[in-house]
Amino acid sequence: MRLRIITVGSRQPTWVDEAIADYLKRFRAPWRLELVELEAATRTGGYRADGAIEREGERVLAALRERERVILLDETGKSFSTRELALRLESVVSSSPDLVLLIGGVDGHSAAVRARAAESWSLSKMTLPHGLARVVLIEQLYRAFSLSQSHPYHRD
Repeated sequence: MRLRIITVGSRQPTWVDEAIADYLKRFRAPWRLELVELEAATRTGGYRADGAIEREGERVLAALRERERVILLDETGKSFSTRELALRLESVVSSSPDLVLLIGGVDGHSAAVRARAAESWSLSKMTLPHGLARVVLIEQLYRAFSLSQSHPYHRD
């Protein structure tokens, strides 16, 4: 499986970068995982969120590859247990081995990005800071990977 996580915003606290680097080292074949950070649109005191969302959406769409199945991460998306996530990933990969998960900017995803997505998933009904969302996502992906490989990381 070729899996990319595309995130809007690149400056994260050190603990986020360290956690991401740690989990990225753990993945082994047949999974290949990559994190792509896109620059967030500039926001000033009287900014309009719509303009920033559109500029970020253009950057996201430009970063997507034609063959990739796009899954949007959004608080209104479908929620999964860890085992359900592992099964869903196996199902998705059977029909589309190139997968990209999108974490939008602080104001969310543009309409054009939402239209490009095949589905929408939720990490939580709660709103998470972007750094924490990245860590939660990559940890759950690693947990799903460990389940698919019968690795003892995930314990019932």
